[in-house]
Amino acid sequence: MPLLPSPASASAVGGRQQAAGPHPIVFVHGWNSDGSTWRTMADRFRADGWPAGRLHPWTYDATQSNTTTAGQLADEIARVLRTTGATKVDVVTHSMGALSSRYYLKNLGGASQVDAWASLAGPNHGTETARWCGGAPCVEMRPGSAFLTRLNSGDETPGSARYATWGSPCDSVINPASSVALNGAVNTTTACLDHSGLRTDRTVYAQVKAHLR
Repeated sequence: MPLLPSPASASAVGGRQQAAGPHPIVFVHGWNSDGSTWRTMADRFRADGWPAGRLHPWTYDATQSNTTTAGQLADEIARVLRTTGATKVDVVTHSMGALSSRYYLKNLGGASQVDAWASLAGPNHGTETARWCGGAPCVEMRPGSAFLTRLNSGDETPGSARYATWGSPCDSVINPASSVALNGAVNTTTACLDHSGLRTDRTVYAQVKAHLR
């Protein structure tokens, strides 16, 4: 009798190799940061069974417009899908990373490429703190900016992706704290964590992991 492939084996789907396993995760950092900021969370996913090749802490130029970053994110996700053989990715964001990734989902076809999206401390409706920094991304993060007005017009959670946000009542960077929540998302208020603490808190990690599964 011919041997049947085990559930963990790769199978040919539409002429390409579809690798078994969880969706690849693309991590999108915030302003004045880089992909290394995800080390703690990525290590936890790896310890919980995510292959290293499915964890992608992405680095981009955080001084450029979020619109530009969104286009680069589209290219990065296309690369991840191509190299892993996956059909969709999950996206986990911190702070400003929520904005470029939301632009990608809403305007660049990303809603069909993303299964689950998670925002940690995202200034989804702006933060007054951004009035104290300069450059295109800071202007875009200010409440009432033209960028945010367009991004939040109509459906805030478009497509079939599963959206979730986490915001802390003690996050002094996101002001007001209510900025984080999105209509149509699962919105969670965390314990009293600082802005960076949402990336490393074990409870938040467990909740993000449950959302991605």
